[in-house]
Amino acid sequence: MIIKKLRVGLIFGGRSGEHEVSFCSATSIIKAINKDKYTVIPIGITKEGRWISPQDSELALQSGKIEGKSTVVLLNDPSGNALIRTDNNQRLEKNSNLERIDIIFPILHGPHGEDGTIQGLLELANIPYVGSGVAASAISMDKDFMKIIFQQKNLPILKWMTIKRKEWQKNKEKILSLIRNDFEYPLFVKPANLGSSVGITKVHKKEELEKAINLASSYDSKILIEEGLEDVREIECAVLGNDEPRASVVGEVRPAGEFYDYDSKYIDGGTQLIIPAELPDDVSKKVQEIALRAFKAVDAVGMARVDFFVSKKENKIYLNEINTIPGFTSVSMYPRLWVASGMPYSELIDRLIQLALERHQDKNQNKISYDESKLLNK
Repeated sequence: MIIKKLRVGLIFGGRSGEHEVSFCSATSIIKAINKDKYTVIPIGITKEGRWISPQDSELALQSGKIEGKSTVVLLNDPSGNALIRTDNNQRLEKNSNLERIDIIFPILHGPHGEDGTIQGLLELANIPYVGSGVAASAISMDKDFMKIIFQQKNLPILKWMTIKRKEWQKNKEKILSLIRNDFEYPLFVKPANLGSSVGITKVHKKEELEKAINLASSYDSKILIEEGLEDVREIECAVLGNDEPRASVVGEVRPAGEFYDYDSKYIDGGTQLIIPAELPDDVSKKVQEIALRAFKAVDAVGMARVDFFVSKKENKIYLNEINTIPGFTSVSMYPRLWVASGMPYSELIDRLIQLALERHQDKNQNKISYDESKLLNK
């Protein structure tokens, strides 16, 4: 008996500062995915937003750079579920070769991938996809909106404020004065809509503040100013599931630098990932509980990594953020937490695909027509 393999469209690259990080995640997934159940169709997206053919995408993963000229599109027509080749002017070719796709695994980190935009296209196309939907993705990507939701759900977060880039350009002194009066150092200054610690600065004194805001504003039009803590541990917990999610064991990040910045994550070799974290059992359980509450608060599905700060002296827990498409290499924290929880990397990939199919099947039970006779009989 021949088992039909599911064709998994693995989308990577994208228009964000985390373009290169996505390559590592995609390569790891391709190596580990169960080849007896799935055929991977790689789909690279350039920094300009062009979708590259699967053949050129395979070459891009080998070289680490998307250079292909053969482009494709995914139509928003629910009856299609296929990639269609286009010419250099993005017009459909007369004899377009269709590349059928059964499910999409987006491994796009950051804007235009983790923020609800690609999810919106996939919803229009009515194709199953791994991870959270439009609303949860958008909320979790925007650190300001995310914290508003967390605050409304009474989750333990640190003091924060946001400013807009145009506002900053017009009223620098006023904003600097406001921050200095309302916050104590250290502070973290972040682009509101970016991940992998791109554009983030830990500010120790007022003389460093302006430079930090300028850096963050070069990546996003909204900048988040957040109160920092000294003498804390950086703790992470992975969540997996749809309506009944479960939390992994808890891990600790001991960065090579002062905090878990981009270099500590992807360049320096000194960062340590301690799994399980050396925390009292009751603290670990509380972290898991808050992780699940955060996951449900934003209406996430599939996967998410939830990040925390825990004070070393009192073991006080502060929720930092939720990541709906976390780093997904075999050595990234999210998969490693599940390996430590008894779920191998290949099995985790399989489970995420099955969760996506379950969610898609459930969603398609929704009625899209209303019986007008009920209205006429009133």
